[in-house]
Amino acid sequence: MKLDEIREIARKRGVKAGKMKKADLIRAIQAAEGNPACFESGTVDQCGQGACLWREDCR
Repeated sequence: MKLDEIREIARKRGVKAGKMKKADLIRAIQAAEGNPACFESGTVDQCGQGACLWREDCR
């Protein structure tokens, strides 16, 4: 997903993107949604969140 699309999602969730890097912004969105802020934390194989919006880009 492109950064502009992520920034739009952040805006809709009330997260101020500022100059955050992609991974930091996604984790902020996850936290704002009440989800574990786990994007690119190395747990993609164990997270169990198959329907996660960020799954395709996660490592």
